[in-house]
Amino acid sequence: MKKFIILSFAVSIILSCGTETDLTFSKDIAPIIYKNCTPCHRSGGAAPFSLTTFNQVNRKKNTILGVTQSGLMPPWPADINYTHFLDEKYLSEGDKQKIKDWINGGAPQGDIIHLPSLPLFNNFSRVGNPDTTVWFDSILVTGNSRDKFYIATLPIELDERKYVRAMEFLPNENNLVHHMNGRLLNYEDGAKTSITQGNRLLNLELPETDYIQQFNALQLANDNGTRPSQINSAVNYLPGVEAQIYPKGIGGFTMNKKSILTADDIHFGPIPQDKWDHSRVNIFFSKEPPKRPINEVMLGTNGASKIIPPLVVPPNKVTQHTSFLKIPEDISILTINPHMHLLGKSFKAYAIKPNKDTIRLISIPKWDFRWQYFYTFPKMLKVPAGSIVYIEAEFDNTIENQNNPNNPPIEVRERLNNGGAGMRTTDEMLQFIITWLPYQEGDENVSLKVK
Repeated sequence: MKKFIILSFAVSIILSCGTETDLTFSKDIAPIIYKNCTPCHRSGGAAPFSLTTFNQVNRKKNTILGVTQSGLMPPWPADINYTHFLDEKYLSEGDKQKIKDWINGGAPQGDIIHLPSLPLFNNFSRVGNPDTTVWFDSILVTGNSRDKFYIATLPIELDERKYVRAMEFLPNENNLVHHMNGRLLNYEDGAKTSITQGNRLLNLELPETDYIQQFNALQLANDNGTRPSQINSAVNYLPGVEAQIYPKGIGGFTMNKKSILTADDIHFGPIPQDKWDHSRVNIFFSKEPPKRPINEVMLGTNGASKIIPPLVVPPNKVTQHTSFLKIPEDISILTINPHMHLLGKSFKAYAIKPNKDTIRLISIPKWDFRWQYFYTFPKMLKVPAGSIVYIEAEFDNTIENQNNPNNPPIEVRERLNNGGAGMRTTDEMLQFIITWLPYQEGDENVSLKVK
């Protein structure tokens, strides 16, 4: 009887794998792959192999089947049933079923006359021709098969103050960088004699005593010890995500003659052999100041609102925290960015209008530190004066959390001293950055898609 059951199961697998299908790569599967996979899986892309041809996809079909059916790929943490954003990369249930049926049906290529054009990619820029390109110092990434996190600094000197429409971070051909969040420190004339004297790299995993000393060695402060002004989200990077640029006249910022770009949380994925990273930043200037310069407000850690209860996560505990901020004027939200570290478990943000209606902002049921997006709405989102923005987050400091950096778990908290300067990856954070404009009539109809 046991042999009969095993044989029947094997036959059912063979029959299911041999089921014929009308689905073909050229007509049905290529459009899904090109939209959701190829931006990373291509020559010069961030993924370890290419998915640009039928043969490449066919060779990896079993891997594709596994990661798409499990939801591991493509990575899109935000819940699409809660809110939609520009450039979403996710598979509908229909897409998943197509891929499954196509592979189980023998993965036929089909008539290439139906094959869509392969998207065009520029390995030197995804935005256009930059006005200038600046390079970070080369970083040796050791091949010990572990994630690595750093702060890297890039001093930039200009002949005069200039308006910047956008910045674009590009890793080199080794594609070692997994993600990066960049701040621009702007120094006023005479405030800092030299911006090139400090160290250029800081390991975020150093013990605390060594870490503070090394952070100070970056020499980011003004000569009198005060902090320079900063643009919190000057440039950001995730594999497959294009540089943040808004329609003409919206956004941008001023870059002083002396500035330092700090690549915070620059994350290198695990590799088996030593490799060098030579990352660069493209800068796109504008002759005119933006008609509508953007503003930022940050809730949570070192931001405009307190975390309740304070962000202290005891060992072997799962904790819940919230923060809220009242909006004093009508605003139009463009982009949002949730941020937590390795103990993050879930995140949710919404606004309650004065009439008690809810404006959904974002829900991330399963937080993943390695996939932190800046989410831009399809159109400007109006939030009326008097509304209250709430964030709710959960943190998991147990051994069940595979990303927990401590085994056994220890108490983890946010770093509030010195404005949070020198925050380590192994510390914890809860932040929500909102990029916004003062509301103008009709903003809710303005598309943020750059054509």
